[in-house]
Amino acid sequence: MSVSQIVSMVFIIAGSFFFFTGTLGILRFPDLYCRLHAVTKVDNVGFGLIAVGLMVQAGSLMLILKLILIWALVIFSSSTTSHLIARTALSNNIRPWRRQ
Repeated sequence: MSVSQIVSMVFIIAGSFFFFTGTLGILRFPDLYCRLHAVTKVDNVGFGLIAVGLMVQAGSLMLILKLILIWALVIFSSSTTSHLIARTALSNNIRPWRRQ
């Protein structure tokens, strides 16, 4: 194995770990808003790490630029979507969870 393959594997495994913890957040957190926060933040970092791992293996600059563009679109769309979901939930009187 070359050094670039090892570095790529480390980034991809780290990104997979972030995706796994985001999934745990969906299962463990008490309400919609906490779950949205977990999924949005952790999945963006996880996808970023996987994209960096793929960039290490990319053979051309054009492929690297495409991966960066995809990452930017994922960040923008996930934050916009989670904001819309949270705003819709608030307008439907779904209140945030509070410790009692």
